[in-house]
Amino acid sequence: MIRLKTIIPPARLLPIGETRDELIAWLVLHHLTMSSTAQKQDISDPDVVAAFAKVVKDERHLAALYLLTVADIRGTSPKVWNSWKGQLLEGLFNQTRRLLLSGGQVATHGVIKERKEEALHLMLYHGIHESAHEQLWNQLDTSYFLRHSAEEIAWHTRALHYRIDSEEPIVKARLNPHGDGIEVMAYTRDQRDLFARLVGFFGRAGYNILDARIHTTKHGYALDSFIMLDVTGRDSDRSMINYIEHELKERLIKQSPPEGPASGRISRQVKHFPIQPQITIEHDDKGAQFVLSVSAADRPGLLYTVATTLAAHGANLHTAKIATLGERVEDTFMITGGDLVDSTRRIRLETELIERLKC
Repeated sequence: MIRLKTIIPPARLLPIGETRDELIAWLVLHHLTMSSTAQKQDISDPDVVAAFAKVVKDERHLAALYLLTVADIRGTSPKVWNSWKGQLLEGLFNQTRRLLLSGGQVATHGVIKERKEEALHLMLYHGIHESAHEQLWNQLDTSYFLRHSAEEIAWHTRALHYRIDSEEPIVKARLNPHGDGIEVMAYTRDQRDLFARLVGFFGRAGYNILDARIHTTKHGYALDSFIMLDVTGRDSDRSMINYIEHELKERLIKQSPPEGPASGRISRQVKHFPIQPQITIEHDDKGAQFVLSVSAADRPGLLYTVATTLAAHGANLHTAKIATLGERVEDTFMITGGDLVDSTRRIRLETELIERLKC
């Protein structure tokens, strides 16, 4: 958790020339903005951070909104808050503060250059030769370096730099270095229904996916990474790392049909007070991809249902942001291709998702 006293003294939290009532009115107006940005958008994208910075305008508004957002989420229900949400909010706070202090200048190439340099420094620390990264990085486009932190880039590179043309899938798992849960990376020749196969495996292993980043290299390999939380109540995630690395690799080698997660019980509240699913598919701000927004009752296998439906319509998934709000989920997916190019078939996809997500 951020220690705001070290950043802004409490006496200076109220912006100069702004009354307390004006600050409260502004916070009420934007009380969901930080939560929505952190959980539903890609905060590794400099443009996303820049848009949020334009809303908060200065460091004091940022600090006040951060405090309100954390208090609001934690006060809603013990089920709503987790360390991953804290990590997202802290990341958005730090990136926005850095941007505000720099005068609001956004330069994507500068962000990428900085991440690459930091990743190289981390690899040198682990004894990796300074040019070992070149073959792998030459196969990765700009979006990869924007979506991943320097630490994640270094971790991927250490695992892959000497086998970028591997005939066998490569699966690496580790404890999440920034909070609870585990982080998994899967690298394999791209294959049909890959995301559905991965999601089904993780669900059957008792994990709830919080974040998924999907990338395809220039030479046709999938490089997918996930942040996940255990939902079975196991004492430790450490014992699952070897299991995931071995079993998932075997499943990917066999390319067996995707298996849905084991059926679980729908909560009593959802059963008696069903939440009607809401689906929208819209162009993103840049017009390059579509944004699929899913609001529905949380239930076992929901993400697997979305994954198999998208696959059936030929849609390619690039990122998935998973937000669980008590008994409701609000997930956001960046997708392209398939039936999305035609408005009629796009509406058909929306309708099918609504039907399949009804409890």
